[in-house]
Amino acid sequence: MPVWNTFVEGDNLAVLRACAARGEVFDLVYIDPPYNTGHAFAYADDRRGAPGEGRHAAWTAFMRPRLEAARDVLADTGALFVSIDDHEAAHLRLLLDDVLGEEGFLAQVVVNLNPKGRQLGGGFATSHEYLLVYARDPRRCVLQASSPDTVDERDFPLTDAATGRRFRHLPLRNTNKKFNPTTSRTLHFAVWGDPVTGRVATAPFDGAVEIEPVFGDGRPAVWRWSRPLIDQRPDDLVCRTVNGVRGPRVDVFQRDWLHPGRRKKLTTIWLAEEVGSTDTAVAELKELVGHVFESPKPTGLLRRVLATMPADARVLDFFAGSGTTGHAVALANAADGGSRACTSVDVAAPTRVGSNAHAAGLVTVADITRARLRAVAETVGGGLEERVEPPA
Repeated sequence: MPVWNTFVEGDNLAVLRACAARGEVFDLVYIDPPYNTGHAFAYADDRRGAPGEGRHAAWTAFMRPRLEAARDVLADTGALFVSIDDHEAAHLRLLLDDVLGEEGFLAQVVVNLNPKGRQLGGGFATSHEYLLVYARDPRRCVLQASSPDTVDERDFPLTDAATGRRFRHLPLRNTNKKFNPTTSRTLHFAVWGDPVTGRVATAPFDGAVEIEPVFGDGRPAVWRWSRPLIDQRPDDLVCRTVNGVRGPRVDVFQRDWLHPGRRKKLTTIWLAEEVGSTDTAVAELKELVGHVFESPKPTGLLRRVLATMPADARVLDFFAGSGTTGHAVALANAADGGSRACTSVDVAAPTRVGSNAHAAGLVTVADITRARLRAVAETVGGGLEERVEPPA
């Protein structure tokens, strides 16, 4: 069985170019790059910065070749996720628009990683970061912006007496006023229903009343289903009398069933209670290798990202840091039987003397990534391949 995790020690730009030269392709790229908060970048680069260039320009020049190289190894059906904070969010958005095209933009997600907010310093207590999401080709991208984890059984308050299945009623009428008899002519037609038995059909029957789709104010509307679909799924429809603003009327509803594997569209705000926080991320890492990284990402965040892609996705993280992405891949595979494979890349940049990592004998950032992924292989499974690239 293929290993779930591969760790590559080396400069990420060189590694990305080597991957491209070998024809390697990835379905999902996630990175958590340096946020340009005043610390020097611990990566070699071949750019030539203009004398006196600003920090934003220097950061953009640092990131551009890496994002271009990431694009070259991203599958046509793939997606790129980038974590970032306010320091470079605006510049990163423009850079990604340039590298992947404005049409590739899918979302700018707000991630609530610090619910209490940062209390040090002046100004507001910042409690969030961002996650920028882009597709290589939005027409072919296989990303599903939904998750089974956000489905709440309480949203399905009704129970079918015969099967015990839970469901809810949704109006068969299209509630979006952009869809109306002018814009969707074929969906404006009458159906027949019996509010006593609940039966619905596209042809008259004994005891039925004629029902046309209307908005609450009485204006003509359209159905969400076509005639053939109504004929195919009559048991999933029910008609009943409702009290509208203009008095009682008969309307048609869809039985929307709760079923295994059901997914719900993700919002663009992800709360710490859903995906974890910096505190929970520190605790996860501490349990495996100690408190050796100041601001890791929680595995819950990465598992939500992974859930938007197929269970056999080839994943790349070329700013691997504490190794959260590889850890999340192993946890996801163990949970759902998936065959995701993750390549994590980090450079042998020295850790700060006096830091927890350095005191623990992890003298480079690559040592931190390696230590965590080794611990993941031992505790979660999936194995680990290691290599140094390009060879010295």
